[in-house]
Amino acid sequence: MEQANQLTAILGIGTAVPDYRLDQTDTSQRLAQALSEHPDSMRWAKRIFKQCGVETRYTCESNLLEPADACHYFPRVSNRQVPSTADRMKVYKREAVPLGLHAARQALLDGNVDASGITHLITVSCTGQFLPGLDTELVQRLGLSVNVNRIPLTFLGCAAGLKAVCMSRQIVSGSPAAKILIVCVELCTLHIQPSTEREALFGASFFGDGASACIVGTVGAGHNGVFQLGKEHSVLLQDSAGEMVWEVGNHGFDLYLSPNIPKMIGKFIPEQVAHLITEDQKPQLWAIHPGGKGIIDTLEDMFGLTDEQTGPSRSVLRNYGNMSSATILFVLHEMRQQLKQRESGPVHGVSIAFGPGLTCEMIQITYLPSMTIQHQPLGKAYV
Repeated sequence: MEQANQLTAILGIGTAVPDYRLDQTDTSQRLAQALSEHPDSMRWAKRIFKQCGVETRYTCESNLLEPADACHYFPRVSNRQVPSTADRMKVYKREAVPLGLHAARQALLDGNVDASGITHLITVSCTGQFLPGLDTELVQRLGLSVNVNRIPLTFLGCAAGLKAVCMSRQIVSGSPAAKILIVCVELCTLHIQPSTEREALFGASFFGDGASACIVGTVGAGHNGVFQLGKEHSVLLQDSAGEMVWEVGNHGFDLYLSPNIPKMIGKFIPEQVAHLITEDQKPQLWAIHPGGKGIIDTLEDMFGLTDEQTGPSRSVLRNYGNMSSATILFVLHEMRQQLKQRESGPVHGVSIAFGPGLTCEMIQITYLPSMTIQHQPLGKAYV
């Protein structure tokens, strides 16, 4: 077991969202106008927009706030004005860098870490690509060392943010002097499709744009309110490749999410979570990636979680939507704020996220309000 002065933890967290705010009710009404000639799709869209657990989201695309007949992303009689994938990637390149920079600077400040001390940079995104990439832009604009070890994680989906955290723990465990900056940027709304199909409308109902960042390293003096990182577990669920699909199309990336995902999670995940928790002493903290309201509901029912335990995940979904890989750090940021407000002592927990594959990433976390507190394991799984 690690000594108190050698704990690996998330030392600082930063988040950022674009300037444009999408109100769920307003967006639903404007989309309904665009679907007026397709009454079945219109009724279905209204229902899913109301039931998905989202009230507000953010977007980098101002055109998504325009009236229905002027919005290029809403269904139209002609697709002549629909942005191509190349058009959307131009917006991604323009908007992703400043958003990632803002989140990264917040994380460095929050973790009391100087940019010159960063040894590894992990950049995460599945909603856009360009080269030279986000990693090179961050190195130059943050003043990172030109020798920093750059690790881009691209096109891995919603679970990639937590995968980056798990990778970082492994790096620090082998090199205690390492300081790793993770930056996740996702501009999901760029891929809203002007379609009447249910799959496209479902994706349009709850995805939002955002960036998050964190610093992973060995805890030292001056680091308070950190999440210690424990054992991690990753699994690729069998016979589930077609349940969550994200492919490059001519008019943005095309998403398919099966309605069976919550049911599959309920069937297979208890056995996987058992790798990290014990039956007699379950985690108090549950940092769940809000990939959808149904996923949170399933895990809540499965493990008998309280409203307080799922509160951070539901709050992020309600206020920001699903921001793919960036979302899990929003959840941990919200959770940490609540723990600080309650003046909580050390609390054990688990963080979990799902992605295409179906993939499940999870890791043990322990909130430490002060480094004067010694780490104590939660059951045998935490030793």
